[in-house]
Amino acid sequence: MNSASGTGDSAAARRSLEALALGDAFGERWFPLFRPPRQAYGEVRARRTPHEPVWHWTDDTALARALHRVLDECGQVDQDRLALFFALAFEADRARGYGHGMHMLLPELLTSPGDWRTLAPGLFEGGSLGNGAAMRVAPLGARFHQDIDHVVEQAVLSAEVTHAHPEGIAGAVAVAVAAALSVRGEFTLAAVAGRTPGGLVREGLRRAGEVPFTTEPWKAADLLGNGQRIRADDTVPFALWTAARHPGDLEEALWATAEGFGDVDTTCAITGGVVGAVTGVDGVPAEWRQRREPLG
Repeated sequence: MNSASGTGDSAAARRSLEALALGDAFGERWFPLFRPPRQAYGEVRARRTPHEPVWHWTDDTALARALHRVLDECGQVDQDRLALFFALAFEADRARGYGHGMHMLLPELLTSPGDWRTLAPGLFEGGSLGNGAAMRVAPLGARFHQDIDHVVEQAVLSAEVTHAHPEGIAGAVAVAVAAALSVRGEFTLAAVAGRTPGGLVREGLRRAGEVPFTTEPWKAADLLGNGQRIRADDTVPFALWTAARHPGDLEEALWATAEGFGDVDTTCAITGGVVGAVTGVDGVPAEWRQRREPLG
């Protein structure tokens, strides 16, 4: 692939990024920092739009923007450049909600980006199996949707820089494939599971495929996990279940995902990136778009 070509469907990637950021910022509104759990539950069930005039996005979007920029500039994942861009995003604003592992890893990559090869596998004795690689990757899948094998390859490369554990990588593959299949009009949980490496994430996706869409989202979250454990296998199956439940309705997909609570900014970011790869954000209420922090 030629450098700086923007190879792939950049319009689909941008739609996915805009919706990922919206989901991230929307989901962040429901944390106890902003409203007590009982109030949050009542407002989500009542579909009451958060009142804050600005909805700030978190590390989910900061790292998705960095990945998007690398793909725009290089046409594919350049892992050392991606490590540097992740480190620069972290340095620009460390208060975006980064997890403990990223606070250990990313400052080291600012001066020595190539050190991810030794540092990332050392996180948590075998690499991180968290949901961080999954939360940022949907725009990559949307970009390369014409070639699913390439989506899988690029998703793995994007994950390895920070998440060396097979489950962390599998989470990224699953979300990227879901976004690609969404753009293609072929998104099903079974199809995503079929392209996800074996392990807990794939098992969770297969369980998700057996949960009827008539199930209340909070109940599905009880069955599949809601990201509270910050693990890929505890996050990706539910987020993709709600995406598959509302493939053409970003607003309702985000409300349904929020009903699961847990790591709600990340589950909403994943759902948003997958659904929004097709819908964009034009169909959500205008006040949502106006309140979400700009991407710049």
